Formats: sequence, structure tokens, C-alpha cells
Amino acid sequence: MGKYEILNAPAVSNMPWQDAPADERDIPIWRYTENPVIGRNPVRGVARIFNSAVIPYEGAFIGVFRGEQKDGIPYIYLGRSEDGIHWKFEENKIPFEDENGEAFMPRYAYDPRLVKVEDTYYIIWCQDFYGAAIGMAKTKDFKKFVRIENPFLPFNRNAVLFPRKVHDRYLMLSRPSDSGHTPFGDIFLSESPDMEYWGHHRHVMSKSAEWWESLKIGGGAAPIETSEGWLLFYHGVSGTCNGYVYSIGGAILDIDDPSKVKYRCSTFLLTPEEWYEERGFVPNVCFPCATIHDKDTGRIAIYYGAADSYVGLAFTKLDEIVDYIKEHSCVTEDDTEIGRR
Repeated sequence: MGKYEILNAPAVSNMPWQDAPADERDIPIWRYTENPVIGRNPVRGVARIFNSAVIPYEGAFIGVFRGEQKDGIPYIYLGRSEDGIHWKFEENKIPFEDENGEAFMPRYAYDPRLVKVEDTYYIIWCQDFYGAAIGMAKTKDFKKFVRIENPFLPFNRNAVLFPRKVHDRYLMLSRPSDSGHTPFGDIFLSESPDMEYWGHHRHVMSKSAEWWESLKIGGGAAPIETSEGWLLFYHGVSGTCNGYVYSIGGAILDIDDPSKVKYRCSTFLLTPEEWYEERGFVPNVCFPCATIHDKDTGRIAIYYGAADSYVGLAFTKLDEIVDYIKEHSCVTEDDTEIGRR
């Protein structure tokens, strides 16, 4: 038994894993040596897959993937894998429909997340709804995909659903933004009694004074419930003379009120350093979208988009990453909602 525990999650003994290299590491997170796990032109008609989400399913793994078509328009594709590393993709876009079974496809869709809540799998993505907005759909069998009501008005991105209700309410993180290359953004929390009407919006945390996340921040992988709180891998962005740089950060939110930040790591956990992160359609991007984690061992695999061209895989262990975040934590007044303590 480790120092901390992963709660309310299944054991995933067959999850992708690679032990840490022997050399000393400043940060307890390491890349898969065979990265990228998904390269360019992965399926007919798709130039690049990146910023995608995966989940354990029926003893193997399934995922929703941002596929940039060869006309440049992004849609969401379904992929399956036996080991979480080698993927086979369906050539056709996921066929979303409305409640009546009629085709209901978004104009475009990108940066999907995939989260299981109770017996239903929810796909959340960014789309055009008279501006950048959040789209959602549900499925129980990955055959029928029914779109549900948009949770928020424009302009918003980076919606991330929590894997269980808290105080009988569904919870979702989001990042209000504009429709362009948003030069601002904080993370907010919203709740819903029915996955349709969202409210009780709370501020979670702001961009920080640290250079690597001084421009904006946004949600990443679905929060992992642990004995220390909700472990959140998110992205932080800095502005440079040569464009934006996206890095992966970490925070721990209060288990009963996730709008409260308990610990927030002052350093990045992963930043563009390898060729597939530094060179690509959009250079210098590490963008987390999913984790696979095993409650028995505390192992965590992080899937992240690299340079808007590839999918990368990194690893950590619960005890090590939680201790690192706590040891390097800096929670400021900007991480507290106005008027609340």
C-alpha cells in the first residue's frame, strides 16, 4: 500500500507502462521511450491525430481522437487498442445523432475528452456554436452516440467532466475564452443536477506569475480522485517572441469542494523538449487530455498532444507526483474566488 490511494477507480493491471529511467530526474514524470505513440497520417483522410482521450474498456482500451482531415477541418474519430499504445482507428467520423436518432453532426469538433460517470461514457469537445463552445454526447456501447444539450454559451473551451457526482451534482471544469488564439483564461467549476442545466459557477484558479503559465491555463485530463484530493493535470501557456508554449502542470483540489485549490505546483511537470513536442504543425506544445491509472499500483499514464501533430505518452506514480506537487506548491489569492475564503 502506498502513501496515497486512488479512490473509486478500477484496477487496470494491463495499463501501458514503462519503468522510470535509471538517471536522476528533477521531476517524477518520464516519457515513453517509443514516443510518439501516434504519428502522422494515421488513417485514410486524416493528416494528424493529437489532443485525444482514452479510457479502459472491456479489458482493452478505447479512445476519442482529434483527427485533422486533409482539408484542415477537425473531427472526432474512434480508436481501439489492446495495449493502450498501438491503435486502430475507424475511417469514418463518429456519427453523432440527436435524441430522435437523426444525424446531428457539428460543423467541426476538436480536443475531445472521454469520461465515464456511473454507467455512461461522456464525450466533451470544443465546437462552433456561434463562437467557440462546448459540445457533449453520451454513449453506453460506443455504437450509438447521442448529443446532449450544450452546457454553456459561447465563448468557452477545455471542458473536463469529473468522473463522479459530488454532493449529488455533476461537476465540470471549463475555461471561458474567445474564438481566436485566446490570450487569457482561468479555470472555472460548474455543477448540474441532470447534465443539462449548469450553474453555481465557481472560480478555481488563475494563470500565475510563473513564466510557464503566465498567459493562460486550462483543464486537461479528467481529475483523478485520491485520498489527498482531486489530482488534476492541466495545461499552462506562456507567450514568447516566437509564439505560445504549452506545458503540463499539476494541482490538487479539495475532495468535497473542488473549487478550492489545496496545492498547486509552481513548476511545470512536462514542457516541450523532445523533437515531436518542439516540431510540428503548432510547435512547442504538450497538451494533456487523458490518464489511465491503476488503483492497485498507483501507476499513472498521461496521454498528451504533442505539437498539434502527434500523441505522446508519459508516466508517473501517485505517491511521487503528489509529494512533488505538495513540496513545490504555491497557492495564491488569485486561486481563491472573490469574496470567498
